[in-house]
Amino acid sequence: MGDTSKEDRPTSVETEVSDVEGEPKKLKYPRAIPFIISNEFCERFNYYGMRTVLVLYLTRKLDFDDDTATVLYHTFTTLVYFMCVIGAIIADSWLGKFRTILYLSIVYTIGSGCIALGAIPTWDLNARAMTIAGLLLIAFGSGGIKPCVAAFGGEQFKLPEQAKYLALFFSMFYFAVNSGSFVSTMVTPILREDVKCFDDDDCFPLAFGVPGLLMVVSIIIFIIGKPLYKISAPSGNMFVKVSKCIWTAIRTRSKEKSVNPREHWLDYSEKRWGRQLVDETRILLNVLRLYIPLPVFWALFDQQGSRWTFQATRMDGDLGFWTIKPDQMQVINPLLILVFIPLYEVAFYPLLSMVGIRRPLQKLTLGGIFAGLAFVISTIVEIQLESTYAVIPEAGEGQLRIFNGMNCDYRVQTTIPEHTDFILKRMSMFEEKYLSVNGKASYTFTLSSSDPGPDCSLQLEGIFELEEEKQLSYFINKRGNVIGTLRYEDDTDKSSKGYPIYRVLGNTATNRTVVFRDVDNSKPFDRHTNGSFVYDLVESYPSDYEISVDGELALTYTMRLGGVYAFIVTDVDNNRRIVEPIIVTEPNSINMLWLIPQYVVMTLGEVMYSITGLEFSFTQAPESMKSVLQGCWQLTVAVGNLIVVIVAEAKIFDAQKWEFVLFAGLMFVDMGLFSILAWRYKEIPLKKYEEDDANATLSVEQKEDNGFDNPAFKKQFDE
Repeated sequence: MGDTSKEDRPTSVETEVSDVEGEPKKLKYPRAIPFIISNEFCERFNYYGMRTVLVLYLTRKLDFDDDTATVLYHTFTTLVYFMCVIGAIIADSWLGKFRTILYLSIVYTIGSGCIALGAIPTWDLNARAMTIAGLLLIAFGSGGIKPCVAAFGGEQFKLPEQAKYLALFFSMFYFAVNSGSFVSTMVTPILREDVKCFDDDDCFPLAFGVPGLLMVVSIIIFIIGKPLYKISAPSGNMFVKVSKCIWTAIRTRSKEKSVNPREHWLDYSEKRWGRQLVDETRILLNVLRLYIPLPVFWALFDQQGSRWTFQATRMDGDLGFWTIKPDQMQVINPLLILVFIPLYEVAFYPLLSMVGIRRPLQKLTLGGIFAGLAFVISTIVEIQLESTYAVIPEAGEGQLRIFNGMNCDYRVQTTIPEHTDFILKRMSMFEEKYLSVNGKASYTFTLSSSDPGPDCSLQLEGIFELEEEKQLSYFINKRGNVIGTLRYEDDTDKSSKGYPIYRVLGNTATNRTVVFRDVDNSKPFDRHTNGSFVYDLVESYPSDYEISVDGELALTYTMRLGGVYAFIVTDVDNNRRIVEPIIVTEPNSINMLWLIPQYVVMTLGEVMYSITGLEFSFTQAPESMKSVLQGCWQLTVAVGNLIVVIVAEAKIFDAQKWEFVLFAGLMFVDMGLFSILAWRYKEIPLKKYEEDDANATLSVEQKEDNGFDNPAFKKQFDE
């Protein structure tokens, strides 16, 4: 079979240089490695490219709210990292790493295609169903191959002769991961927003399609390199063995605790599984105890792609020479990782050593504290952003807005508290956001004007009727020869997509055609006024617009991200119409660059937390348990994302800042718990086991479980 072991076949150009003095031969770098590295770059480009624009697609195209989109995003991430364990079991127990990577990459590609095809509006597919199906397939594919690729690359080296080459491979591999992330995080938002397709102002099908195409390329590259690979047969999964060992110990202890006391509860499985597996499992559990607090870090870290991206949509990305897209802010993380890794070795770690932070567990604790500080910073930014948010009436409150569509200044006399007498300028707005309303409230008013002209000399009396927790607006206009008010329920909240919103208030004697033309894209939006009318809210792209009435240019105006606008269209005389813009809710005013500090601090924490944590775990664990630890590490990421899902689904807080405060506080408490566990941690020394001794300690049952009846296995074990 093509996937059987090929250890006898050279995987690189071997130079058998055995000099006279007996030095070991030197082996050239395996030629298979560039194919594995290229495959990883393409796969990471696909994963991070898709994930970068995912939450915006869920809200802007599939009409999920922010909380639901956050839940879907983190549920998907949870599944990806949970599937790492399943992928490792499949590879080690049945298919082997090569076939697992190949088969699940195909599943992965089908999932990417589902999302891209579902995003094409003209195909009239069920976009929500296609997206959910695609995410499930990607989670199975990406998570399944995640624990296999790096290990498969490591198998291409012969140790200890190529130990230095192996270290270089892992550096190149990590660089490929972050390079793929960096490039895709930069490119896919551009494909999403700057390209127009299918009569939309954006192009999500292309933003998903290009990463999907890269996944196809990754499969092709991986298959081309097959003749050069060393492909090992499945050798049994340590996850299964450890699980069986623990289960045997628990079951036997419950039966024999009183009659056969043992020093450690795992010792009860020694008879079946042997002394070596029992000791190594004990060491593994000793390290895994430190893993208990780790998921909280990932709960904070992975919100860069959800809550922090939504935070960016409520900010201004205009730099003058370039406009940052909200999802492009995520590019800061992989970029900083590439910069920080060498800086840590050269500068940061020596500085930390000077203040007494030298041990791995100290560094890991500091990394978690950095994550908490990043969320403190995001809380401060959110507090500043709140001043730019629309004020939504709460219980016991109502809001009133009066839009003057007439070309007259009016004196308004009302029974509204603190607004009994005021001037309402022509083509302007009055608003009161904090009126006390229990159920319903009514306020009388009188409008009068001293301006010349028949329309201004009239007096108008009436009642403003308000309702609790509602925004009610009155539009003063002329219907035929009668001046009156038109009442409608308003909505001044900003778009969850970050786009500007506007409505047209028409006060014209006859039907008029109002056209909004995007100057940058020359795409018109027609709005027809039918005498006096209030038009529905419309989301538009942030840009400069030429606003024409009956084909005549009346106004050029810029609508910015997050703004809510009203455009009053009024006849001034028989031959002239004017358009007056009114800002109902201020556009985003805080620049996205203010998000950089929280990204910097989070990335500082990631390098210390992730790399140091893995390094510590691997040095503490027995050789046979390192793959188990890798899987458990991935599970901490899955649990961390599950925490975000629970918090978002609970909808505990009305304001985003309090959710950030919760996560920051949780992180600091979590690191306090971790410090206690680290202080109590005692390293269990690794014992040396002779192969014959290890074989002798195995019971008959374990030999059967491990396949000792198979002559081929006996030969492999003896060798």
